[in-house]
Order: sequence, then structure tokens, then C-alpha cells
Amino acid sequence: MDTPADTARNLLSGYDPGGYFCELFGNAANPADHARQIRDRIASFDFADLRQRAHSAELELFNLGITFLIQSASQAVDRILPFDVIPRVISAGEWANLEAGVVQRVTALNLFLKDIYSDQAVIKDGIIPADLVLGNPNYRPQMVGLKVPFDTYIHILGIDLVRDGEGTFRVLEDNGRVPSGVSYVVENRNLMQRAFPDLMADIGLRPVDNYGPRLLNAMTEIAPATAGEPQVVLLSPGAYNSAYFEHIFLAREMGVPLVEGRDLVVEDDIVYMKTTDGLARVDSVYRRLNDDYLDPRAFNPDSMLGVPGIFEAYRKGNVALANAVGTGVADDKAVYAYVPRMIRYYLGEDAILPNVETHICREAEGLKYTLDNLERLVVKPVGEAGGYGITIGPRATAEEIEDCRRKLLDDPANYISQPMVPLSVCPTLVEEGVEPRHVDLRPFCITGKSSWVLPGGLSRVALRRGTLVVNSSQGGGSKDTWVLTGGPGR
Repeated sequence: MDTPADTARNLLSGYDPGGYFCELFGNAANPADHARQIRDRIASFDFADLRQRAHSAELELFNLGITFLIQSASQAVDRILPFDVIPRVISAGEWANLEAGVVQRVTALNLFLKDIYSDQAVIKDGIIPADLVLGNPNYRPQMVGLKVPFDTYIHILGIDLVRDGEGTFRVLEDNGRVPSGVSYVVENRNLMQRAFPDLMADIGLRPVDNYGPRLLNAMTEIAPATAGEPQVVLLSPGAYNSAYFEHIFLAREMGVPLVEGRDLVVEDDIVYMKTTDGLARVDSVYRRLNDDYLDPRAFNPDSMLGVPGIFEAYRKGNVALANAVGTGVADDKAVYAYVPRMIRYYLGEDAILPNVETHICREAEGLKYTLDNLERLVVKPVGEAGGYGITIGPRATAEEIEDCRRKLLDDPANYISQPMVPLSVCPTLVEEGVEPRHVDLRPFCITGKSSWVLPGGLSRVALRRGTLVVNSSQGGGSKDTWVLTGGPGR
């Protein structure tokens, strides 16, 4: 393996991964030979030129309105997702294994959801505790006995993966309700094609620009049989949602109307969209709002964002919803710990993508282990997202550790703990030059009659030196993820 120290003075000659597995160099046991040509090209860039191109790319993000909304108690601020121009590179062979692992996982999760809303054999056979499922706030009794097309509940799945110190990909969590971020995958590639055609020339990359048509096809497949072409819409909570740009982007990519709850009406258990020509039937809804806000008649009566009566229309098979109601059980952080068992139970296979070791604090053994090892563990609330509420033991102060201990003792069922994974790093452009920054990966899988995984996914990068939190809401950015079509490492 050639290391940064082996190269002549160039952009990467001072780069030091610091003992972490590097996405562009690998490590001594697993060198990234597939990325050699890309490394050489990056190394040849002039630093000032690279900075200028990166600045131009960020200006383009702002001008195109590629933003997300951060809300606090005092204000709401539109921000671009910081974009790093040095790509993350995945070999063809590595991707084939990741792809198989993602498809295996979504298959098992869909079988699990079908089971818990019908026979509940997984509970009766002791694979997962009954109260963890039936007492879960995301479990929807209204879904029991309701058949869904192709037995698919999770049509769009985002799986968060991390690579450990040995270079092994591990699942950190599942996102089976309204996973976000795919718009950045496509737009990051568009930015790179415009700003770095010389870096990308003749590399051989899997494309990412067909996500919209793939999603539309899946939404059409699950639509009820009606005369004519099914009408698909994307249902958004509105402009104050943090991912509103993505809602606009995906509606455009699919070529379907972007609607809010006030744009839809239900009459005689049929969903209609209000248009200038009157009411038009809606057959399939890609919803970007959670169950609680979907239908005030069925769930939260105070919701002003949803569509009164849409769940009854769904229950009677008159409209399709993606993702299905009640999928939140499957992406609960405590249920996550049981997914490898689900894979063995439903598929008779070992998990292709292993979990990160997880301790469930609602169980006495898991709580004791966590309390005894707080300084070495990462403690996460099961109901939070976006990196909020996490305590990273090895980097926490004594006061933060004690605060975490109090919260655990007060409500142990709300927490899990995991060892601190030494997340892989990737060369990242900073003010001083090129430095390692920690990254994760969120592949996106679309499931209708069958499953398809977008080649690559969202690589999030922790831009602050030393931090492991990659979430955009916590100051993280993103990179373009390159899946090679062949070459070394296939």
C-alpha cells in the first residue's frame, strides 16, 4: 500500500489517518488499491485551485437552494449542507457485499412487520420480547390484519453504516419511517461532475441519477388497480420541515405533484387532490410525515398537517402509502439489537452486515453493564434522531457522565449503549490543507415488487476535528460517494 508519506510533496503528502481505517488509503491489512488512480489525481491538484473550486461548489449549493432547516427555540435558520469535494470511494466488490446486506436487511424487516401485524410468531417463539413490540409507541394496532401490496411495509429504507478499525462495515441504525438525505446524494454527484470533470474522467462510476424514476416505479407498483395511469403525489409537512428542499427535489425527480395535507381531501374513502379543474383522484402517496401527523381522525387529533380520513381510505385499499403506517417499530433503536436474530429466524441466514454490539438498558443485564462502563460507552436515547441526546462516554466530562447516569436510572427503557466505534476517516479539505475526518454511510433501498439499492449513498462527514458526530444538525457535512464499476478490489 502506498501511504501519504511515500508520495512526493503533493496535496496528500502530509496526510495522516492517525491509525484509523482510511476510505481512500485503507490500512496495512486491507489497502485501497481500487482508489490508487483517484488518489494520484487528488494529490496532483493545486491546493489554491482546489479551495477555489470547493468555494464555487458551496456557492452553487446556496444559489440552488440546496438547504436544510435548523430550528431552535428562538429561530429557524436555512443552511446549506457543507459539501466536501474529496470523494469517498467504494470498490465494486465491496459494494456488491453492501448491496446484498442491505437487501437482506430490508427483506427481514418487512417480514418482521408483516408478522407483528398478523400472527406475531416472532413474539410467540421468543425471538423478541412482546412488550418491546406491543408496548412500542410506534406500534399501530390499527394495522393488525391489514394487507399491504407485496407484503412491503418499508418501501424506502435508509441504513446507517459505519466502518470500524478493521475496515468492517457495521449497521449503526435503521431508518424505516421517513429516511432523508437522498437528494444530497444526487446533487453532490451533479456538483462533482460540473466542478471536477478532470478528477472523474474515465474512472468508471455507477450512476445515481435514476433514483427518481426508480422511486416512481415503486410507487406506481403499489397503487390500487384503477382505470388509467396511477396518480402519485409526495405529501410534505410544508416549508418549515427541515428536509423541505428534498421534498421539492424528489417530487421534481419523480415528475409528481408536491402536496400538503390541505391540498388533499377524502370523500367516500377515496383520496382526491384539489386542482384548478376540480378534484383528481390520488392513488399512491409518498409521505414525508410521521404517523402521528398523518390523519387526525386515526392518530393525533391535534395534527394540522395530515389528511382527515386518509387512513380509512388506506385501510380499505383505495390508496397506497409509502412507507406503510406502523413501520417505526422496525427502526426503534432497541428493536435494532434483535435484527440479526430476525434475519436468522425469517431467512435462515447470518447477517451479511453485522450490527454494532448493543446493550439494551431496559434489560437488567444491559443496564448494569452500561452503568458499570459509562466512561467507555456511547449512550443513545431510543426515540431521538439527528445526534441529539447522545453521551459519548470516552469524551464526556465527569458532570456529563453523572447526568447520563441519572437519566439511565430514571428511564432505562429509553436508552441503549454501544462501544465507541473507531469510525473510518476520509481525506477532507480544511483551511489548513487535507486532514482526516470521520465518516459514515447511509445507503438507500427502494422496495416494491423487488428491492433496488442506490449505488453509493449519503456519506456524512464530521467536519470538526476529532468529533464522531456526523449529523448535519450537529455541524456535519457530506461527500460524494463513488461506487466503481470494476478494477482492483472488485
